[in-house]
Amino acid sequence: MSSSFTLGWEEWVSLPSLGLPAIKAKVDTGARTSALHASVIEPFGPINKPQVRFLIQPNPDDLSMEFTCSAPVVDRRQVTSSNGEAELRYVIQTELTCGDRTWPVEMTLTNRENMQYRMLFGRTSIADDMVVDPNVSFAQTPLSFDLYKGIPRKKPVKRPLRIALLTREPNNYSSSRLIEAGEARGHVVEAIDTTRCYMKIDATASEVHYDGKVLPRYDAVIPRIGPAITSYGLAVLRQFANSGAYCLNPPIAIAASRDKLLAHQLLSRERINMPVTAFANSPKDTKDLIALVGGAPAVVKLLQSSQGKGVVLAETKKAAESLIDAFRGLEADFLVQQFVEEAAGKDTRCFVVGNKVVAAIQRSAADGDFRSNLHRGGTAAPVRLTKQERDVARRAAQTIGLSVAGVDILRTSEGPKVLEVNSSPGLEGIETATGKDVASLIIQNLEAKVRPLARDLKH
Repeated sequence: MSSSFTLGWEEWVSLPSLGLPAIKAKVDTGARTSALHASVIEPFGPINKPQVRFLIQPNPDDLSMEFTCSAPVVDRRQVTSSNGEAELRYVIQTELTCGDRTWPVEMTLTNRENMQYRMLFGRTSIADDMVVDPNVSFAQTPLSFDLYKGIPRKKPVKRPLRIALLTREPNNYSSSRLIEAGEARGHVVEAIDTTRCYMKIDATASEVHYDGKVLPRYDAVIPRIGPAITSYGLAVLRQFANSGAYCLNPPIAIAASRDKLLAHQLLSRERINMPVTAFANSPKDTKDLIALVGGAPAVVKLLQSSQGKGVVLAETKKAAESLIDAFRGLEADFLVQQFVEEAAGKDTRCFVVGNKVVAAIQRSAADGDFRSNLHRGGTAAPVRLTKQERDVARRAAQTIGLSVAGVDILRTSEGPKVLEVNSSPGLEGIETATGKDVASLIIQNLEAKVRPLARDLKH
């Protein structure tokens, strides 16, 4: 009887069909399918024989070591990660070598740039005669990243990106600036009216149609979806994502930002400070709802609102009760929030791009109003943020899942409190007040995420 083949909790493997001589993998029997780090994923080839091209950085400690691989696609599969996030991934089949054995395995492609291991070795890749010893590290022959030294290095070649700008207002300030900034950096930016898109949903192809024609494949999509068309806009954005386009802000994050109750629950889970917020469905809870936020004055907000619309200050308990009853009568979803009087009609808009606060302004409400939104007559001036304020803004955008966000905070004696995280922040107020070219910073962030593929590995 032949002896079993032992795997440690971590192993060196090679993927000869992909031309990758050494990858350090974590063996995880809790994961069903193996997963391989991949970015800049580009599908290509005929519909009946699809392939995928992707960029990989095999050594997490040397990001200059990057290669382009390609493989036939065997499936696209919804995978739920350990933190509960679902992702539609390409599935490839390739050969895996560990020690003196080589066998075919299925792998999903996903971005693991924040993970220590570029590959997760799932249980379906473990043959019946293999055993995993969780107390052993590298049970099989160890390899080394030195095996990549013989592969010549080339600098990535810059290429223009084809970018779709989803907007119903192509001539407003924000849209115009994004088009201008993209074209100035050599890209093609096409403004597309979200409401004029329609979709063909099919198992083998995801198509977006526009004015009687199929839209081409875009490298990236910048969504500027208005609150009035959130549901349909997100459906269109998901269709673009299914076609392989990179979405500057993903649909699930935009949806979370638009649902104020969900957004506050996510922020609360991460212990991010905010004004006390209350929500109830039953009219019997009205008085207690007001008491939970510290009594009057209190702010009543529609769950789906923007630019200060649907946000009302109730200065007395009786006014708050009447307002809540009126909203309930309209069958509108709303929440009640603590009024932070010390903010004195001011808030701070922190503009986050790629997990960095690139600009900030202090907005002051117009006379007689408590809302500081510029669309409601408020004024803006540049402001210097504290480290704590920058950290809170970054964490808030990251928690919602947004690459580009406007995070509104209040300055209080208890530290910064997050009011709202906006997924389509306007550029006019922030650029005019600070003089910063925020539009170009957004395009540069897009370039970093949709980079040109560098070196093709010949195999």
